[in-house]
Amino acid sequence: MKIINRREMLATFGCGFGALASRAMAATPGAAGPHHTPKAKHVIYLFLNGGLSQVDSFDPKPMLTKYNGKPLPVSNLKTERRTGNAFGSPFQFKKYGQSGIEVSEIFAKTAEHIDEFAVIRSMHTERPNHEPSLFMLNCGHVLPGRPSMGSWLTYGLGTENRNLPGFVVMCPGVPIIGPQLWSSTFLPSEYQGVHLASNEREIEKLVPFVRGKRSLEEQRRQLDLLGKLNKDDQGIKAMETAYRMQTEAPEVLDIKSKVTPQEIERYGDTDFGRGCIMARRLVEKGVRMVQIYYGNGQPWDNHEDIMTHKKLAAGADPAIAALIADLKSSGLLKDTIVIVGGEFGRTPTVETSGLVPVQFGRDHNNHGFSMIMAGGGIKGGTVYGATDDFGFKAEEKPVHPHDIQATVLHLMGLDHTRLTYRYSGRDFRLTDVEGSVLHGVIA
Repeated sequence: MKIINRREMLATFGCGFGALASRAMAATPGAAGPHHTPKAKHVIYLFLNGGLSQVDSFDPKPMLTKYNGKPLPVSNLKTERRTGNAFGSPFQFKKYGQSGIEVSEIFAKTAEHIDEFAVIRSMHTERPNHEPSLFMLNCGHVLPGRPSMGSWLTYGLGTENRNLPGFVVMCPGVPIIGPQLWSSTFLPSEYQGVHLASNEREIEKLVPFVRGKRSLEEQRRQLDLLGKLNKDDQGIKAMETAYRMQTEAPEVLDIKSKVTPQEIERYGDTDFGRGCIMARRLVEKGVRMVQIYYGNGQPWDNHEDIMTHKKLAAGADPAIAALIADLKSSGLLKDTIVIVGGEFGRTPTVETSGLVPVQFGRDHNNHGFSMIMAGGGIKGGTVYGATDDFGFKAEEKPVHPHDIQATVLHLMGLDHTRLTYRYSGRDFRLTDVEGSVLHGVIA
């Protein structure tokens, strides 16, 4: 008696309709599918890890300049470290675009596209330290053990390209905490983010073993054998993706030979700039979500000298601007949500703790900070919410990370209250038991 594999069985039984269904499911392997008509298909999340200062970027505060060097005329909110007097921004703000939104000089190139962005100035989160805030912004909870937003998106919607992962993460090294920030945890492992070291210039180092030593035909026979041994076919899905990546990943990710020097110059020949180029190319090929961390560790954590923000922005600003411009010119911006932000903001007061030898920096601030979003149904040229006169606390239309996550899912066609997964006797979701869609930033 001949033993046939699963693919042959599906192709034989029922006039082959089983095989057709199998191929269709493989092309869109999301478990939930959209709950309503989506406005967006992809997400690019540019994460400025370490804590971008809102009062030095997207939230100008004239009163802070007026009180520079003096005590704030309000009670000081609790900060993680000791802080002192008001610290006015050393950077100039200017109005840009038809919307007239004010942006710091350190983001002047991004500001040229400010009419594409909704500037959310009333973000807040629970904790003033990196780890729980990173977990909250990425995974919807202050403690580890929850799937990342990218994992939830690919679980719900799958990917448009079977030859590439649905969720890709890039960083030159890893941010603090590391892989837990893009883990699928209790969701099936196929929805975990694939990490690429964006500081690598050679494709073989960027994606190790992307060109296998064995032929594709030999690898196919090996995978088919594993498939026979694994009845539920779950254990080889990651290997299947790795096998298929060999046909397409080199073409998409080989910046060295596939991208012109002029294009690299526009984005900036930096890890972040190259990451943004790859993010655009991955989205063009149907990847559901790409997340780029600015640098190894927490580069924007400038306790000692806020002028370091200017140096960091010199690497981020041209890349963000070029990404928006290219997505817009190709028509992809209408289908792609671009998010820019970090895990929290920074205090409007100078840090005076004994931990900093130079007192020209800012402590962490989880009470009020900014994020910007563009594309994919976002209402551009919009300012949503506000902090107090000094940029310390969100006062008008406070926005929690769960609200951002609910809004992103909504724009992608998913109801955040219905996208759930049963685990350990409970239905879990990205937004836990909270979150509201921010209709004020949706076009």
